[in-house]
Amino acid sequence: MIKLGVNSVLFKAVSFREAAEAIKKCGYDGVEISAIGGMCEHLNLADWKNQKAELIAIREELDLPFLSTEVASHDRERLNTAFEACAEIGIPIVNIGPGGRMNDEDTMKTSLETIQMLAEDAEKYGITLCVKAHVGAAVFSTPTTLRMMDTITSPAFGVDMDPSHIHRAGENPAVALPAVLSKMKHIHIRDCKGEGPSPGDPTNQACGRGDIDLYGYFKAMVDQKYNGPVCLEVIGPEQTLTDATRIAAESYGYMNAILKMLGAR
Repeated sequence: MIKLGVNSVLFKAVSFREAAEAIKKCGYDGVEISAIGGMCEHLNLADWKNQKAELIAIREELDLPFLSTEVASHDRERLNTAFEACAEIGIPIVNIGPGGRMNDEDTMKTSLETIQMLAEDAEKYGITLCVKAHVGAAVFSTPTTLRMMDTITSPAFGVDMDPSHIHRAGENPAVALPAVLSKMKHIHIRDCKGEGPSPGDPTNQACGRGDIDLYGYFKAMVDQKYNGPVCLEVIGPEQTLTDATRIAAESYGYMNAILKMLGAR
């Protein structure tokens, strides 16, 4: 079954417990715990061993599994710490960006070499490392994602298919999805007004508010039999607990309704 979750970066103004309680009340199946340095560290990689018992207790109390974490770094030491923490806490997927610069062959080669190395590190811990196309980065579109897929050989590597970045690359995400399905192991999702480069203010990143054909995207997901996590990732200015919960609840209602229409929930 497709599992719906929320990246806790949306709730960066509050504690992880408060975020998890709100996410559970909205109806989500699980949570992506943010470990983004300098932005939102609900999973504090410098102190994860002291957090471990509390995080597991919150997961068990709320029946809210960890679907993934976002680290958003290529620092090898930090990522190996993340892999160790995830293996101990029970977080199956670590998400990062591709790095590099768009249409820059030198940084593309460096990015792919780094991702290969990091995927091999993740493999040792039994963790999946997912990478998504990102506006302005070396991997920014479906063709560059396919090149990444062809290059990275580790079985621990996966594609994080984020429709907002593919939309801002001038593509239709619903059409692009089948091409990357063979290595697609995670989805970050949000809506987007216009063609970017920014996805817009947090309110308009709520699913159903923007210009992306999310119904078509979910239909492609279901038609292609994807059954992994789909985690709402809303970035931008800090939101109050009330506003963050509103964005999460609105997005859940939209996504859940589509999946029910498609017979997938």
